[in-house]
Amino acid sequence: MSPSSDRLGLAQMAAAMTLSGTLGVFVLESGQSAWNVVFFRCVFGALSLLLYCWARGLLKPGLFTARTLALALAAGAALVLNWVLLFSAYRLASISLATAVYNVQPFFLIGLGALFLGERPSRGKLAWSVVAFAGLLLVLRLTDTAGAGGSAYLSGLLLGLGAAALYGVTAVIVKRLKGIAPQVLALVQVTLGAVMLLPMADFNALPAEPLQWGCLVALGVIHTCLMYILMYSAIQKLPTTSTAALSFIYPAVAILLDLVVYGHRMGATQVAGVALIFLAAAGVSLNWQWRLRGGAKPGAA
Repeated sequence: MSPSSDRLGLAQMAAAMTLSGTLGVFVLESGQSAWNVVFFRCVFGALSLLLYCWARGLLKPGLFTARTLALALAAGAALVLNWVLLFSAYRLASISLATAVYNVQPFFLIGLGALFLGERPSRGKLAWSVVAFAGLLLVLRLTDTAGAGGSAYLSGLLLGLGAAALYGVTAVIVKRLKGIAPQVLALVQVTLGAVMLLPMADFNALPAEPLQWGCLVALGVIHTCLMYILMYSAIQKLPTTSTAALSFIYPAVAILLDLVVYGHRMGATQVAGVALIFLAAAGVSLNWQWRLRGGAKPGAA
């Protein structure tokens, strides 16, 4: 790989993750329910991805068999519901804490991989899972739910966990869909989302301000179409370790914007919990190994 291609890939991945970190602000500023936000994200995302895929000549007959189409639709349903849960969590628990809890998704993926793909996790990954669980308990603050915002706060964090689990389901299914252009797969998924959420969309509570409509359009065109294009272009150019490392730009930007825009500050216990979750997620994503007694190291999974 040439240095120029590597630099371009790094820039594309950094841009994609920065955009992803701004997602929560656009969701909240749209003033819409989670159902409406995801519905319009899917509508505007589908239209922009359709134009992109058509212009690039990606829409060819025979792209899907009956089996791969069924898998793509199942993955799309999980992805769309994942967005609904995550966006609901933003309002109930704050962008920062919902994002932190959502970042336990690698550990759901480990569990689902073991259950359905026969992937046996290494001792190192199991150890990082324990670290992430400890961080999650600190973030949840189960012994102080009244001071942390009561049942709404806890409900928001549980929705964030549900979103992470659904993302894991999506990732496990997508692993079986090799050979299909990611942009085409995304187009199928958001098209399904628009159809699936049409009955839930509330057309009596549409945005009244142009800025709110702008947020919804941006969520489809920028945070879906453009972000997918940047991310998958970067993945094609970069080694896995680089994409994994740069993915931590997303939660960092989300937490910073939550502080700057909404003034949300986490307690010391929650900061410690978030740090443990990020550390554990980095350990799994970058395949950091634990040194065991006697200098032995667990094998990579």
